[in-house]
Amino acid sequence: MNIRILIADDHHVVRRGLAFFLKTQKGLEIVGEAANGKDAVELAKSLQPDLILMDLVMPEMDGIEATKIIKNEQPAIKIMMLTSFSDHDHVIPALEAGASGFQLKDIQPDELVASIRRIMNGENQLHPKATSHLLANLSNRNKPEKNQIEELTKRELDVLKEIAKGKSNKEIASTLFITEKTVKTHVSNLLAKLELTDRTQAALYAVKNRLSD
Repeated sequence: MNIRILIADDHHVVRRGLAFFLKTQKGLEIVGEAANGKDAVELAKSLQPDLILMDLVMPEMDGIEATKIIKNEQPAIKIMMLTSFSDHDHVIPALEAGASGFQLKDIQPDELVASIRRIMNGENQLHPKATSHLLANLSNRNKPEKNQIEELTKRELDVLKEIAKGKSNKEIASTLFITEKTVKTHVSNLLAKLELTDRTQAALYAVKNRLSD
């Protein structure tokens, strides 16, 4: 089954280039293109894509505002920010808006495809620069929400900390000396207990609550 993708970017050359390349990849289908955030919101309603590649800075409505609206109306749609900006003022709001990934436009084409597939498999995909800004933001965050955190088992807490580092299930399994199946179970349990929808939200939660040291 193909992954149906909507590309939102105000630069025509970028949209065309992304569409041309992604169309050559097995299992990926480009269903539409948007030149601004407002168009992205409308096309998300009519086209129902599986994933949106969303630029941050666009006219009429930026990528963060568009992401908020789309995730509120259609939470099942995955959104990956694809931008030139990796600073704190862009990374944190994008993830809080509901983005499942954050990549820079200098990403290698093959890695972009791999990131798209991983996001659709439920993994968060953060560029190392984006992760560093999350970690640097620790001192500015509120105290941990102890009641929810206390519901986690020690192993679930360990897994949450590894998720915050951007690790895959396989990498977490290797680090904690447990099976991937066990990791998946812990991830499902901690998401339910913390009332989160995906791994990206879990990573952001861990950083907010100073659990990623």
